[in-house]
Amino acid sequence: MKKRLTLLHILLCALLSLSSCDLFELDNYDAPAETLQGEVVDVATGEPVLTDQGSEGIRVRLTELSWTGVETPTHNPDFYCKPDGSFQHTKLFKGAYNVRIDGPFIPLVREDGNGVPIGDETQTVEIGGLTRVKFEVQPFLKVEWVSEPTVSNGKITARVKVTRAVSEEEFRAKIEPIGGYSSSFLNVTDIQLFVSGSSSVGYRARDERWSGKLEYAGSAGNAELGKTVAIQSIGAIPSGRKVFVRAAARINYETASHKRYNYTEPLEVIIP
Repeated sequence: MKKRLTLLHILLCALLSLSSCDLFELDNYDAPAETLQGEVVDVATGEPVLTDQGSEGIRVRLTELSWTGVETPTHNPDFYCKPDGSFQHTKLFKGAYNVRIDGPFIPLVREDGNGVPIGDETQTVEIGGLTRVKFEVQPFLKVEWVSEPTVSNGKITARVKVTRAVSEEEFRAKIEPIGGYSSSFLNVTDIQLFVSGSSSVGYRARDERWSGKLEYAGSAGNAELGKTVAIQSIGAIPSGRKVFVRAAARINYETASHKRYNYTEPLEVIIP
């Protein structure tokens, strides 16, 4: 009996000693508190690339490179730009990161059909404190208001102009080496008038009762490039309502599995 009690005592002491070792200690690392701020601008004009919030907008992907012994590091959870083309992440650990964005512009990362890199315009930065990055990209389209929207009988009529922000020749030079190229990639597929009660109006924040659109088959939409195009909301928006509108257009080409819109800035409209 005495031997058995002695053995139990030894085991109990061992367990107590283990409870004080690192195995049972709480994680005492500092919480991530470094900040990355970024902006996405048109390389030709310096203007912000206006976007949507969510997967149809500009995706930001960070991959931390600081971990040693990891051959293929995994990326952090993706996040997205704000409608004005800026982005911010305030909960990062210090370290080296690769910063990649994907949106309605020539892809920054391009590989041929065999996976051989042919272009990489991502940025690798040391993030510590407040770190800022700026991406100069080639948007597919430029969408502009031609005049202030007008309202009649609860319907909004907007006049917009859509032009190519990257030439057909430059687009082909950058995209064709990827493989599977088609001239149909350049086709304008639709022009949208998104209407919402929210100032963050866009594809994600649109009211389908009122948002209007013009859709084009094949290359028909290309004939509208450079022209003033009138697009109207649908339904009848109640009198006295304040809404926000944005125009958007896209081409028949996917970046990171989405056909993404280029946008105007939002405008406020009061329905009389």
